[in-house]
Amino acid sequence: MKSDALESREFEERLRFETLLADLSARFINLPVDEVDAEIEAAQRQVCECLHMDVSALWQLPAEGSTTLLLTHIYRPPDFPPVPEAMDAKEHFPWSLEKVLKHESVIWSRLVDAPAEALCDLGTYQHFGLKSVLTLPLSTGGDPVFGALNFSVTQNERDWPAELVNRLQLVALVFANALARKRAEQTLRESEERLQLATDSSGVGLWGLDVASGLVWASDRLREMFRFEPNETLTMESFLRRMHPEDRERVDAAVREAIAHETKLEVEYRIELPGGETRWISARGRVPQTSPGKPEYLLGSSIDDTERKRMELETRRSLEEVRHLRDQLQIENVQLRERIKRDDDHDAIVGESECIVQMLAKAKQVASTDSTVLITGETGTGKELLAQAIHNMSRRRARPMVRVNCAALPATLIESELFGREKGAYTGAMTQQIGRFELADGSTIFLDEIGDLPLEIQTKLLRVLEERQFERLGSTRTRTADVRVIAATNRDLDALLRDGRFREDLYHRLYVFPIKVPPLRERVEDIPLLVWRFVQEFNKKMGKPIDSIPKRVLEQLQQYPWPGNIRELRNLIERAVILSNSRRLNIEIPAGGPGPTSVAVTLEEVERNHLLGVLQSVQWRIAGKQGAAELLGLRPTTLHSRMKKLGISRPRS
Repeated sequence: MKSDALESREFEERLRFETLLADLSARFINLPVDEVDAEIEAAQRQVCECLHMDVSALWQLPAEGSTTLLLTHIYRPPDFPPVPEAMDAKEHFPWSLEKVLKHESVIWSRLVDAPAEALCDLGTYQHFGLKSVLTLPLSTGGDPVFGALNFSVTQNERDWPAELVNRLQLVALVFANALARKRAEQTLRESEERLQLATDSSGVGLWGLDVASGLVWASDRLREMFRFEPNETLTMESFLRRMHPEDRERVDAAVREAIAHETKLEVEYRIELPGGETRWISARGRVPQTSPGKPEYLLGSSIDDTERKRMELETRRSLEEVRHLRDQLQIENVQLRERIKRDDDHDAIVGESECIVQMLAKAKQVASTDSTVLITGETGTGKELLAQAIHNMSRRRARPMVRVNCAALPATLIESELFGREKGAYTGAMTQQIGRFELADGSTIFLDEIGDLPLEIQTKLLRVLEERQFERLGSTRTRTADVRVIAATNRDLDALLRDGRFREDLYHRLYVFPIKVPPLRERVEDIPLLVWRFVQEFNKKMGKPIDSIPKRVLEQLQQYPWPGNIRELRNLIERAVILSNSRRLNIEIPAGGPGPTSVAVTLEEVERNHLLGVLQSVQWRIAGKQGAAELLGLRPTTLHSRMKKLGISRPRS
């Protein structure tokens, strides 16, 4: 028989525990999920103190479907051995883990009660100095186990009577419900965040149609897509009114079909927005399987599919064009490659147009002489290449041509660069320097941008041209040089003469044999040859296999005005080759551009450029409705006459 004192103490303990359990239940019912972990650890301490236990450990599955438990909460005395930072039940308690996952409790009043298969578990308990252990599975409502709650003592062995186990199972149930609610809320939050992130990043609009009322809930993204007001009440009719008239009946029928037969809704349609803009929408939806009976809602999503539809249509047109022209393009590409395999003294100059043929004929005529040549033309037309070609065809070709960019040299240094200097000629002249004219003795000197030469240097240059004599800066000794001069400029020397910025005598001395390099817009028939020359050059440099260019691209290149001339074309091709990942070269044509870069043009050039622009805009149709003659207000015969006078001819296709 128990003594009255013992019965009284046991009654007080039960009462104290019942009070604690009631308090825990009340605290955990509406506890915010962010506070669950801290409250569980506090409750572990309170339960251990109330029931005279030393250690309480709580383990959880790291993820759904996992087969191990990780230690997440622990209460232990101050002198308890250190616990690993990441403690895995599969490693330390494999036998107990297997039992717990089967909804079985592990109860050892004495460690000698452990079965032989639990040798690893026994070793771990002995390592931590535990005498008796109780491990309870954590689950809710018969659901799979997602954790375990352990209580242990370190001082003396103790029994685990059924009444005590039942009490602790109630504690385990309180903890399990709180953790399950926390997991569910975290999962919901993560799901909502993922859904929001997905819809925001992909531009998806969400919607829900109430079948009975016809009212539609729409997300902010969908309202923005259809240009609805934020607080505007929406119905199915609201959406149908936005749709293209040809699509309304089809979409309405598809929605009714999906509701009536509870099938998936997949439909594409056009919408007409305020302002006249038309967009393509792709919608997907279904009736949720929440309850039997008549469908109540149709839920779905919509995306703006305009860009995909546009690309799809463009791709179809491109494929049709490719199929139609593939054989013809292959033949033309081969012919173009063969035509640029020429090897002569001016192979760097590519072209077969009449103006290029005439220019090269002039270059050949003057190359064999020592006459001064003045090359004019816009920036980027290849004036230096023509100078090099003249040099290569001359008797001076054994020695390299010396190049001088007059615009790139500072005015204070240009004299010493051209004619040389003596040591000490001016402050900072620490060494003797040979000028470019001395270096060009027996060869050719190319004076580029001659129009930018300062007036004081023009005087000395005139003497060199007339007498082939000059002095180094800082020297009185006269030197001579057998030099052939080729000058070039993109400026209007006549205008510079009128403004007093260019010497008239020097102008006449340079203007012995002028050659004009035509701009690229005046030799559009040469563009395919130039393109292939540059493609072959960059193929070799970059190891690219490009061997095909769409005819449509070449035609677009011929229609562009090329304000930067051949230099702009070469840069465009280089960029296209760098970006190319196939054997077929696609080129992004510039969207227009500034006019020619020359400072001034003649009235004849203005007229010629205007006529060319009009002819190109009407595809070279001269007579008839909307022909060039009608647009210019001229008779067709008069236009033919002006074209002949200005040297304008239709480019060969």
